[in-house]
Amino acid sequence: MVASPDRNYMSPQEYLEWEERQDIKYEYVNGEVFAMTGGTLPHNDIALNLATSLKTHLRGGLCRVNMSDAKVGVSDNGSFHYPDVVVSCDDRDRQAIKFLQYPCLIVEVLSPSTEAYDRGAKFKQYRRIQTLKEYVLIDAEKINLDCFRLNENGIWELYSYEEGNEVYLQSVDFRFPISLVYEDVFLG
Repeated sequence: MVASPDRNYMSPQEYLEWEERQDIKYEYVNGEVFAMTGGTLPHNDIALNLATSLKTHLRGGLCRVNMSDAKVGVSDNGSFHYPDVVVSCDDRDRQAIKFLQYPCLIVEVLSPSTEAYDRGAKFKQYRRIQTLKEYVLIDAEKINLDCFRLNENGIWELYSYEEGNEVYLQSVDFRFPISLVYEDVFLG
């Protein structure tokens, strides 16, 4: 993610209108826009593996699964991000065209340059989404998956999974071996 050279602050509506005219995607945080940079092939393969498996698991139900071209709005006045994988099971998102607002699951595949942001400031933004139940971070350099899950007391709990573990995504009632997300992925 790279800050736009034009440091003019925009309202959320100005951002949405402006971004439609751009050749690349931009995230929007606190009035500023940030260009989205491309990821590595392992990053893409991991996201695709999970999105494909989620789509198969949720087929025929009310949930929709989207990948990195799907924008998520944190609030009417808030940030807009492009997570690697997002699932919404909320009726209000069923007819969404420009962005989702009510996801239950958000997944980010980590890269060394974005890991601190994804774990910190971005997760802080995502926690403002009332419908979000799980936030998953997947390492693109080694077999590791961290799932932050909102418990019944409103506290985010961390569940870490490593090689050989079975992952459970409670928000969509999906169990799978961690190897599924790393299928055909070369970890350099």
